[in-house]
Amino acid sequence: MILVNTDYISGKKFEMLGLVKGSTIQSKNVGKDITQSFKTLVGGELKAYNEMMNDARALATKRMTEEAERLGADAVVNIRYASAAVMAGAAEVMAYGTAVKFVD
Repeated sequence: MILVNTDYISGKKFEMLGLVKGSTIQSKNVGKDITQSFKTLVGGELKAYNEMMNDARALATKRMTEEAERLGADAVVNIRYASAAVMAGAAEVMAYGTAVKFVD
């Protein structure tokens, strides 16, 4: 499966199959949430939240790819990501794009 954030793939012609998406809502455990809130007092990178968001993007991408595979897609083009805070310490991440099938 080819995944790109452009609306084309060099050397490939394709037909669009439709929109595919994947999403997840992730949160950190209470202990990490408390330690990260202390970090906001002194500043710096919130590594636990950074890790949480990286994991969430990976899972959303995996779910989007699985949906594309169910459609018989060879690739997903024009991939985009969106995120939103759901509550303190929890975020939704969505990956979406257009599933395509290569043609000769």
